[in-house]
Amino acid sequence: MLMGEYRHNMDAKGRVTVPSGYRKELGETFYVSKGLDGCLTLYSEKEWLRRVERINACPEAEVKDIRRFVFAATEQVTCDKQGRVLISPVLRAHAGLTKDVTVIGTGLTAEIWDTGRWIKYNEEMSIADIEADMSALQI
Repeated sequence: MLMGEYRHNMDAKGRVTVPSGYRKELGETFYVSKGLDGCLTLYSEKEWLRRVERINACPEAEVKDIRRFVFAATEQVTCDKQGRVLISPVLRAHAGLTKDVTVIGTGLTAEIWDTGRWIKYNEEMSIADIEADMSALQI
């Protein structure tokens, strides 16, 4: 289970530290993809293959835009000896990553956010909306 929030600095080459507990869960090789809400999503191989299978099971005409969004900018990555992954310029631009980044756990996946964007997202989040969503999902 990927949980928690970690603040890091992205270096000039675009490398971001992945927390050690996340590296254990994600595995030696994992995937970085465009996420929703202007972040990046990290998937273990198992979770990535599950997502690919679900997309591939849909009729092409219904998922062509999803395929383009997801597959065009997804990269398979491996951490270096310092536990960092290199984030491509395309993915950095999508998430607005500059220097200060926040890595969060979201259960089966993790996300990388520009810290300023993450703070703003949290400020705009409504507890009432979360409660309504949880109620609707019977959580």
